Formats: sequence, structure tokens, C-alpha cells
Amino acid sequence: MTTPEGRGIPDAALGDTFRILHVSTGNVCRSPITERLTRHALAHRLGLLPATVPEGGHPVVIGGLIVESAGTWGHEGAPMEANAEAVLADFGAYAGGFTGRELLDDHVIRADLVLTATRDHRAQVISMGHSAGLRTFTLKEFTRLVRAIDPATLPDPLDGGVVERARALVRAAAALRGWLLAPTAEADEVHDPYGAPLPFFRSIGEEINQALDPVVTALTGVRARA
Repeated sequence: MTTPEGRGIPDAALGDTFRILHVSTGNVCRSPITERLTRHALAHRLGLLPATVPEGGHPVVIGGLIVESAGTWGHEGAPMEANAEAVLADFGAYAGGFTGRELLDDHVIRADLVLTATRDHRAQVISMGHSAGLRTFTLKEFTRLVRAIDPATLPDPLDGGVVERARALVRAAAALRGWLLAPTAEADEVHDPYGAPLPFFRSIGEEINQALDPVVTALTGVRARA
């Protein structure tokens, strides 16, 4: 049984879940945009409720997936940037209830998949230990690897569920990493729009959205509606 997005439940009652952690620097621009666009896309693909944040600090569970974010130099308790909120509004994604977090060991320990904005962020997460290397990628790196994975080799989300499919996807991506390299170093980076005008934020938002599309398709087995 899936839990509609917005219906928060305590950790002890979550059961079998899969946590996706998005990481950037301040956790006020890139990672909040990526977190909320991921939630928005998952909810739409799985036919669940629009994204909201539950009361009491409980996690949002979407078909067994929990999507969060943090920053390597996170502004703890800070709201996301106004331009980031505007970008989310462009996509119809929910921006409310967000507060910035500093990346902690516990976030990495609990994450099943860590997607970072840049290679430096990826290196910082891996340097924290906790056997994070095989489950930490830059967002664009993960997108490139996911595109090379045959969906037929992944568990059917209607049979084994989205959680089992997500775990298999991470294992397959990790196995491909040494064989499918980026054409350039820049290809795996999402640049920081902090302090930039709204048009640049919008270009970064579109970049993130395009990178997320094949990832969400692979996770859910459902393509975006035309």
C-alpha cells in the first residue's frame, strides 16, 4: 500500500521505505529545488496527492519513497531562497514548510541514495564514511547511468514495489559507474544560482527538472504525461 504524499507518519511506522537525500552547499537553492521537484514528479507519476508537508516534523512518504535535502554548509532553519520558490511555482511544485538543514552523519547513514549538485559535494559526502560511496552520485551522473539501464532488468513496481525497484536501480547504477564516464567534468555539475537573478534560477531549475525526468521514470516505471 502506498502513502499519499502529504500524509506524514512517524519513523517507527514507516515500514519498508527508501530515502533519497539531495545535497548542495547552503540547502537554500539547488537542493530544495531538487527535493521538491522530485516529490512533485513522484506524486504525479504515482497518481498521489499534491505535495504538502505534514505537521509534527514527520517525513513525507510517496509510494514508499522519502525525499529530503541538506547542505554541506547548510543554513540550519533558513527558508529557501525566494527565487527558488519562484522556480518551484513555475513547475507547480509545493514550496511551503521548507527549512534548511546542515548535512549530518545521520542523514547520510539513513539515506539509500544521495544525489549531489556537484562532484565536490559528492566527495564531501563520501568522505563522511558510512559506506556511502556506492550510493552517492551527482544528480547528473546518476541520470547518465540510469539512461543506460534497461528498465526490463528492474523489478516491476506493480509487483515488487517502488522501493525494491529503487534499490535495484542504485545497485545497477553503481555497477556501471566505472564504465560510463562523463564526456567532460562539467557534465556532472549543477552550478550554484545563489545571489543570481531569477532568469538564471529558472535555467538551473529547468536543468534540474530535465535531469530528474529519467530518474523518476526509472524509479516508478511511469513516463511523464505529455
